[in-house]
Amino acid sequence: MTEFDLMISGQLYNAEVPQLQAMRRRAAELCHRLELLSPGQAEQRQAILRELLGHTKGSFTINPGFRCDYGCNITIGERFYANYNCVILDCAPVSFGDDVFIAPNCGFYAAGHPLDASTRNSGLEFARPITVGDNVWIGGNVSVLPGVTIGSGAVIGAGSVVTHDIPAGMVAVGSPCRPLHPVP
Repeated sequence: MTEFDLMISGQLYNAEVPQLQAMRRRAAELCHRLELLSPGQAEQRQAILRELLGHTKGSFTINPGFRCDYGCNITIGERFYANYNCVILDCAPVSFGDDVFIAPNCGFYAAGHPLDASTRNSGLEFARPITVGDNVWIGGNVSVLPGVTIGSGAVIGAGSVVTHDIPAGMVAVGSPCRPLHPVP
């Protein structure tokens, strides 16, 4: 099994092997090229994003300030919208359904580090998938941690830290983020 295979399967892996370094460098180069484009170069921006991301449906918008680790592990649905400064650490698959709206300064962190210091210091890390359903709205400055699923129709309040799954159709807020009530 390669380190990429270990990473995708949720096992401990070494992110500093040449294969993964090269993949991250490719993603960083493509993200850099995005940042060099002027606002009027929408077609070029879409082309770079389609090259970077693993799977895209029809129309989508990702505003400047976008960063990711690999890109190839990101799937976005139709009419996906990510406002400024979106970070997706896609060491595991990170998937977004249709009609997902993400406010500025949000992060989706599939990457994690062992709690045990000796294991962590050895350079090993892990990753867990993140899944966001259809028709989800995520407020500004939200952090979504490894292994979280946000159900379709959920609304995540600004500033939340999502550490556990959020059921479909719920308004959820806080740190840690907790469901409050059904979406009206």
